[in-house]
Amino acid sequence: MDLFDKVVEKNSLIFAFFFVGCLIYISFWISKKLTNNKIPGSALAITLGLFFAYFGGKKGVADIPLFSGMALLGGSMLRDFSIVATAMGVSFSEIKRAGLVGIFSLFIGVVFSFLVGGSIAYVMGYTDAKSFATIGAGACTFIVGPITGSAVGASSEVIAISITIGVIKSILVTILTPVIANKIGLDNPYTAMIYGGIIGTTSGVAAGLAATDEKLVPYGALTATFYTGLGCLLCPSVLYFLIDFLI
Repeated sequence: MDLFDKVVEKNSLIFAFFFVGCLIYISFWISKKLTNNKIPGSALAITLGLFFAYFGGKKGVADIPLFSGMALLGGSMLRDFSIVATAMGVSFSEIKRAGLVGIFSLFIGVVFSFLVGGSIAYVMGYTDAKSFATIGAGACTFIVGPITGSAVGASSEVIAISITIGVIKSILVTILTPVIANKIGLDNPYTAMIYGGIIGTTSGVAAGLAATDEKLVPYGALTATFYTGLGCLLCPSVLYFLIDFLI
């Protein structure tokens, strides 16, 4: 066991790849044998990954010495590298197809998420405009939430809630995207761009589309990235002042 520990410690990233590979293999086996492919193997793999992460620390299973390589494998660097690497297959003609529909999807996605998140916060007792705007922005993405909270002067508690909501949204999008993809026609670059524009959370959309069809990732990530930028512009300004006026 000491020899095993030393080998894993020196090759932590390789072991992380091995562990994830085994997890994916088991997930697809369960999907095929037990669910008759009704539940995608990728969705099961993501769920199992979150299950294991629950037993870790602040960095998930990466806090366990045996799985320290997960810190790099599951970090933002390799995630963003994977998204950029898939951009080699992007077709500019497909991007142009989104046109006004892609732009409208961004505004609809930001405003809808903002209002839904803020309304839930209002019902839960956060009735001031700052809290409404911050938690509503968190429902857009976990990046827009704290940026909005800092801009409007929300409390640290409210900012923390906005981040939590954004993380939950990202996880749900990651898990549910491959499950609902066939039902909503999410099988081409055009719908992927609209989906990314409406949903917004880049990490969730990218992971969900990767589990559905990796060729769709750059298209969804493209509009999802614009979504984050648009949310950072609208939520602490136009939408906040609108809510402040109404409340």
